[in-house]
Amino acid sequence: MASPILALVLTVVIGVVLFLALGKDPVQGLGVFFWEPIRSSYALGELVVKATPLLIIALGLALCFRSNVWNIGAEGQYVMGAVFASGIALLADKTSSGWMVVPVLLAGVLGGMVWAGLTAFLRDRFHANEILVSLMLVYVAILVLGYLVYGPWKDPLGYNFPQTKTFEAATQITRLFKGSRVNIGVLLALLGAAVMWVFLFRTRAGWAQQIGGLAPHAARYAGFSSRRAIWLALLVSGGAAGLAGALEVAGPIGQLTPYVPVGYGFAAIIVAFVGRLHPVGMVFSAVLMSMFYIGGELAQSRLGLPKSLTGVFQGLLLFSLLACDVLMNYRLRWAPKRVEVA
Repeated sequence: MASPILALVLTVVIGVVLFLALGKDPVQGLGVFFWEPIRSSYALGELVVKATPLLIIALGLALCFRSNVWNIGAEGQYVMGAVFASGIALLADKTSSGWMVVPVLLAGVLGGMVWAGLTAFLRDRFHANEILVSLMLVYVAILVLGYLVYGPWKDPLGYNFPQTKTFEAATQITRLFKGSRVNIGVLLALLGAAVMWVFLFRTRAGWAQQIGGLAPHAARYAGFSSRRAIWLALLVSGGAAGLAGALEVAGPIGQLTPYVPVGYGFAAIIVAFVGRLHPVGMVFSAVLMSMFYIGGELAQSRLGLPKSLTGVFQGLLLFSLLACDVLMNYRLRWAPKRVEVA
């Protein structure tokens, strides 16, 4: 339990050294990462907006990783969820009812499941490595997105910008508070965390899923299907990533653009592991990771630092966590120097 906390402390310490090396005030630098995102109600709203897709994707990935299925391509499933959701949203007009948002979100889930299903099929049928397949499909998804926004879905009245038209109000996600971009996606994320906790720790199916990841031979001996475990893990994680993509384009963005892939699918891997693959832990790690996103944007505008600093802090947190996890199996012990007697 202390390993993620120690990893965060190490990340902060290394961050101080990094800001000093860049010639910046470390107090001001850490402030934009850890204080600015929570200093006002609007800032807290933006924190929740960014934490929502991270949590949703991480929940699906946690099921995969607990099942020993390594889905590294959630970013592609997120993109395809956004594409499928946009396809339905573009069918709406000014006469569409507010219920149009339901098929938009369902289309996003379907898009993510279809993309993850390709990985599941190749793993199940041809024993292909799901790490490589899912990762390579990320770039295919981005190419599909680019083709659509630069081609058939490009807004003819958009001044030649590669983007679709703005979605109708009927397809946009309901916001929870006036003057804030927080929408019902956060409620879906928290509900998903509760459902995942019940499934993993209070149902036989969730127990069987985890046993299949920990001890495949024991799972087969007990009559659990390894094929079913693979399909379930990938389809659930793909559907979760697709839902996150649908919530993003039908929520804060309001249209499909080539800038939809912002790395949420990859950052959610860190969220899952920092949260110890536990639904409650991932709620807190998603908030922490969203602070890094907001802090990176503020560091760019206020301190003149590159936006890539966000990725630097994410990587520091992950490597610090991996280093601290070594202490769960090994301990440091200072032994006296041996004196060899001739």
